[in-house]
Amino acid sequence: MEILIAIIVGVLVAASVYLMLARNVLRFLFGMVLISNAANLTIFASGRLTPEAPPLIPDGAYAPVGEVANALPQALVLTAIVIGFGLFAFALTLVYRSYQGLGTLNSDEMRIAEPTPEPAEGGK
Repeated sequence: MEILIAIIVGVLVAASVYLMLARNVLRFLFGMVLISNAANLTIFASGRLTPEAPPLIPDGAYAPVGEVANALPQALVLTAIVIGFGLFAFALTLVYRSYQGLGTLNSDEMRIAEPTPEPAEGGK
């Protein structure tokens, strides 16, 4: 099962890098979401994949009995999902406002602070 998770993480990272290298800011945003999901899946898989073994402690015991799932990576992934959603919502709002102000999503055309190079006159 870990091999399948590793392959899925590799595909997610490859797709996210492909999207993040595009000039379109919206594609960059989707690539950022994909790489966030790949990182979450990596953290989740690092806590051992134990199907149907919840991390519960029976009454009167001080530790779980047998092999159980690790609760720490699950808590970290849950927190990362919430933070990632907030980051996605904020970035999507920034992309929308920049599209309203500039009329484009191409990152090369969003150069307000940089002067555009003037063409050379007469071949000089």
